[in-house]
Amino acid sequence: MTPAARVQAAIDLLDQIIVAAREGGAAADTIIARGFAARRYAGSKDRRAIRELIYETVRLVGELPENGRAAMLALVRTRPELVPAFDGTPYGPAPIDPAEPVAEPGTAPRWLIKLLDSSGLDADEQEALLWRAPLDIRVNRLKADPMEIAAELPGAEPIGFAPDALRLPNDTNVEQLPAFKDGQIEVQDAGSQLVALAARPERGHHVIDLCAGGGGKTLVLAAAMANHGSILACDTDRGRLQRLPPRAERAGVSIAEIRLLNPGQEAAILADQTGRADIVLVDAPCSGTGTWRRNPEARWRLTPQRLDKLVMTQRHIMGVAADLVRPGGVLVYVVCSLLDDEGAGQVDAFLDAFPGWTAEVPDLATGSPRGAGLRLTPLSHSTDGFFVAKMIRPW
Repeated sequence: MTPAARVQAAIDLLDQIIVAAREGGAAADTIIARGFAARRYAGSKDRRAIRELIYETVRLVGELPENGRAAMLALVRTRPELVPAFDGTPYGPAPIDPAEPVAEPGTAPRWLIKLLDSSGLDADEQEALLWRAPLDIRVNRLKADPMEIAAELPGAEPIGFAPDALRLPNDTNVEQLPAFKDGQIEVQDAGSQLVALAARPERGHHVIDLCAGGGGKTLVLAAAMANHGSILACDTDRGRLQRLPPRAERAGVSIAEIRLLNPGQEAAILADQTGRADIVLVDAPCSGTGTWRRNPEARWRLTPQRLDKLVMTQRHIMGVAADLVRPGGVLVYVVCSLLDDEGAGQVDAFLDAFPGWTAEVPDLATGSPRGAGLRLTPLSHSTDGFFVAKMIRPW
């Protein structure tokens, strides 16, 4: 493909990403994969160049742009070497009209920047939310030793604050590694590994992972428990939850079982678990502001109305979780968000609603105090963004 054709392909896919963000459609990586499937003539270098153009543009533009061309023109202003690609050739973009609209660069939509400001994140912290994410893996101690795996993988670097985490070169094809196929490693951000351990799970514990998704944190818990005890992994998303059994089998985890929940009926479906759990982990659905490094178009999808709905969902799930914790047991609340509305504010609301419960700052190797919990950020801690808190039920 010519440079002009690559730019036009990026514009076309940006158009689709913008529509999907506006209408709640597919994620950017899905749209790009479909686009490449329809452009089989594009070689590996073409695909890499197009992808880089798309994500560089998405990271640059804060407000949801009018269209892909307006977004790309914002990138052109920072990279004037792209101007010759707008040559009007059959497969390239039309020449630039000085009067046509250009998207505005920015970290995020203005209403979100105000919330990030009020949540104590300065401009440098906000900018770091859009840096390229590193590639972290978790070594599964049920099958392997982190130091031995580090010695086997070229460029692997231990991450001091997360005992089982290694950071690999970004171009590593993890799923093709023998260690991955043997269940010795999993791709997982170091921060995600760390917050899953906030309750200090032990052998023999009964744990409920209430928003388990595909089971990444379930597997962390199982390894920390040395595969002794029991874990009930729950979610309302059947497709995501069904990914856990084969992952658990590959990892050698035998203590985890799954249970599908219906939204609004969680308490009834979990009635047999009332007051039984040593630990309930609530990795709640959230805005994902802490994962913009991996999903930068997510900030285009979020609206004040959607955020309000997420906050209410989080509050509901925490109420369900509270009834499952045994006296003296622990509720760990995690969100991959850096907004106080979803983090510290939610814990304050929970403690007000459940008298007698107490909050204890998680004993983790990194993190900054925020309200009754800890916060991890890309700039300060070299992880995805997380808030984590630990609440203890009274005896």
